[in-house]
Amino acid sequence: MTHGMRTDVHTSRGGAREGGWRDNAARYALLPLRIFLGVTFVYAGLDKLTDSAFMKDAGAGSVGDMMRAVRDSSAVPALVDLALKSPPGFGYAIALGELAVGIGTLLGLLTRLAALGGALISLSLWLTVSWASDPYYYGNDLPYMFCWVPLVLAGAPLWSLDALLGNRRRGRAY
Repeated sequence: MTHGMRTDVHTSRGGAREGGWRDNAARYALLPLRIFLGVTFVYAGLDKLTDSAFMKDAGAGSVGDMMRAVRDSSAVPALVDLALKSPPGFGYAIALGELAVGIGTLLGLLTRLAALGGALISLSLWLTVSWASDPYYYGNDLPYMFCWVPLVLAGAPLWSLDALLGNRRRGRAY
């Protein structure tokens, strides 16, 4: 038997063109992540906005009490101090930011910018609220931050307003 380069032709299973299902899987790979993060951030923003206790300076379940509780264990106490200057203002900023990020991600509108916003929100929450989680992987903000990275890099090339607008600018149908 001679060893050398193969000259036979390999066909993919099922008679599909070579790489067909793999190409489609790769094209749609970010869609489940985009839907999950978008729905999660919309839900998180709405949950904060509709929770009457959360948007208060003090009291059970308030953003103010939560920030005071994590102040000394956070990685960046100065960031918590900034939030404590106006806890309701910080609460609204986070809630509206989560809502904007979630909607932008779901619609695929300014997706890279929305994903960057999501990563920054997750980073700020990790450095403040979940920093003291031990072991670190018990806190969910760090994994969320890294989940945003593929969307920052790739955007939303399919099923998105970004793609629709881009194709219209180039004169192609969606």
